[in-house]
Amino acid sequence: MGAAQQADTGTSETGAQASTRPQAGNQAGSQATVQPPVPAGESAGVLRNTGVGPDEAVQLLDEHGGAHHDATFSPYIERLDPEVLRGFYRDMATVRRFDTEATALQRQGELAMWVPVIGQEAAQIGSGSALNKADYAFPTYREHGVALTRGLDLADLLKLFRGVTNGGWDPRETNFHLYTLVLAAQTLHAVGYAMGISRDLVADPTTEPAAVVAYFGDGASSEGDVHESMVFAASYDAPVVFFCQNNNWAISVPFEVQSKVPLVNRAAGYGIPGIRVDGNDVLAVYAVTQWALDHARNGHGPVFIEASTYRVGAHTTADDPTKYRMSAEEELWKTRDPLARLETYLRAENLADDAFFAQVKNDGDELAAHVRRATLALGGADIRHKFATVYAEAHPLVAEELAWFENYEASFADVDTDNGQGGAA
Repeated sequence: MGAAQQADTGTSETGAQASTRPQAGNQAGSQATVQPPVPAGESAGVLRNTGVGPDEAVQLLDEHGGAHHDATFSPYIERLDPEVLRGFYRDMATVRRFDTEATALQRQGELAMWVPVIGQEAAQIGSGSALNKADYAFPTYREHGVALTRGLDLADLLKLFRGVTNGGWDPRETNFHLYTLVLAAQTLHAVGYAMGISRDLVADPTTEPAAVVAYFGDGASSEGDVHESMVFAASYDAPVVFFCQNNNWAISVPFEVQSKVPLVNRAAGYGIPGIRVDGNDVLAVYAVTQWALDHARNGHGPVFIEASTYRVGAHTTADDPTKYRMSAEEELWKTRDPLARLETYLRAENLADDAFFAQVKNDGDELAAHVRRATLALGGADIRHKFATVYAEAHPLVAEELAWFENYEASFADVDTDNGQGGAA
């Protein structure tokens, strides 16, 4: 057997739903023999003598739902059970419905802000599904799909955006870290955690091999933290996969302004493998991430993945993309929709029927209703608590600013701060 093991199945509960979702990642026990990863072909762009071109990417499923074969990566998909493939679609549809509901909640004043993920579902579900239980993920603030694959109740994600907590979940329960709002900071945390995994294996060789995934975007790739992270990861052969979702826009800055070459070509400068994948192809993303995680777990060091995708919506609900990009560009990328292409493939292969897709829609609506109920039940955030926790001890400047805020708030008519009926901070 190669690096990818046959998928097992398991269950997870997301909010009110208690649906069975096959686990596509390796679930090998702590005593399992770890096989070396399959050598990557030239199609992966791994340590090639020449750089990867702007249109080159691993693709197993094109925008029309047609399947393509790749000698290195297709075997990872061929050994999956059909229920896993249906699970990919179910998860992508679920996170899209959740995203729509969260956006509506923000527009209705129930969230202070929201970060949409629409268009990037394949990059997140594909990569998140490749993780083992022992692996650890460090997200940015947009990895709602990865959160789903790690078993989080998606309603918990909204606590942060409602302002009632700085987190929302215990990362130790799911190996999914808290959202990081400081751009690129999580890449440093991920490398440090990965270096710790290496030390744990030295101290106890029976420890289950594990790897780390550091998620970041094309905009964050311009930050020094990413460069420093890759330097340390390469120097210490840390078992970390750098997963960059290149959605083509760093808020209002287009990718061609950020970099003159595909981001994947930067990997060669650190001496690590780099793979560019069609980020709207959930099958290719899953296969490439499996390869990279196997590479890292086997002690071969880090891998850089660039998932070429597109942010269909706004950067956040505070953003208006119509101010800086053309509608024709958005319409073009909508034809590459990750859900549509997988649905076409599943229907063509007789792996899913109308009843399946209807059930997925109904389940998504139930999840959305659960998320709304859970969010409204949180009540409003107490902004005074934020003032009280800036410093360990009382500070006159903070007291002055709190007094200003209270006077400002009192200037509005019909202010009721204790009704507990909701409203974001």
